[in-house]
Amino acid sequence: MIILVTGSAGFIGCETTIQLLNRGDTVIGIDNVNDYYDTQLKRDRLKRLEDYPDYHHYEFCLSDYSKLDAVFKRHAPQRAIHLAAQAGVRHSITNPQAYVVSNLSGFLNILECCRHHQTEHLVYASSSSVYGANTAQPFSTHHSANHPVSLYAATKKSNELMAHSYSHLYNIPTTGLRFFTVYGPWGRPDMAPMIFARKISAGEPIDVFNYGNHRRDFTYIDDIVEGVIRSCDKIAQPNPLWNSDAPDPSSSTAPYRIYNIGCNKPVELMRFIELIEQELGIKAQKNLLPMQQGDVPDTYADVSELIDEVGYQPSTDIKTGVANFIAWYKNYYP
Repeated sequence: MIILVTGSAGFIGCETTIQLLNRGDTVIGIDNVNDYYDTQLKRDRLKRLEDYPDYHHYEFCLSDYSKLDAVFKRHAPQRAIHLAAQAGVRHSITNPQAYVVSNLSGFLNILECCRHHQTEHLVYASSSSVYGANTAQPFSTHHSANHPVSLYAATKKSNELMAHSYSHLYNIPTTGLRFFTVYGPWGRPDMAPMIFARKISAGEPIDVFNYGNHRRDFTYIDDIVEGVIRSCDKIAQPNPLWNSDAPDPSSSTAPYRIYNIGCNKPVELMRFIELIEQELGIKAQKNLLPMQQGDVPDTYADVSELIDEVGYQPSTDIKTGVANFIAWYKNYYP
């Protein structure tokens, strides 16, 4: 197939692109390579794609509709995997405007292009952050997620609502994936695993929020990519059992689905740090702090429907995943 992947220089986007190319698909990649974090890491990810003749790269912001429309006209992608976004809960507190441009305007342009170019299926990145003030664990897509505690989360929830409107109005199949704490080789330097690895290696103290009492559903990158591609292959369908008197947030009479994608095994933050310490052979200096604004204490994904409906099965245990991550880290940052 010809598949559009936005955010192809990103952590999940690059790995997804490689797996699609390895199975024989043609991939049209779009990324604006912005400077939210180290652009050299993004460029190095893109270098991994250079030897694939079926990869075609474009560099621009998705808020530019004319350029995006031109790509759709030129390549006619059958499916789209939309992973580009302005990420980061904390950054959304200090720079909210960036999230409107990337996560709302950019997503609207994707929807419009899928509408006008008859794209068979749109899979897009949502986030576990949408659960916000929810406390019922594990988080289920059948639960309401209408109380976000950060603007980032609010934009991701907005994406789900926008997708539903297009699925309903134009019969565009859409599948939203709520990602849970993705980690592994080539990860984002603004996320905890990379921050911990960098500071522990340098002998600097690490900030441990909520006094280390967080639990996170850490999910290894290979498992995430498998779920993304399986979801792309299974086109969203209307739910014939959907009841408007008791509406299920995860499905609809339109071809619309929402799934959690995580490991379904939350890990204590202190245990995660301990595994990094073991792989680095260095004891961390911990600066214990209260919970940060916009953060949530625990994440725990109910992924039963992704398992049942698309065959997703996370298989990388936390010890193996951290070992692989630190081995890559030592090689990339010698």
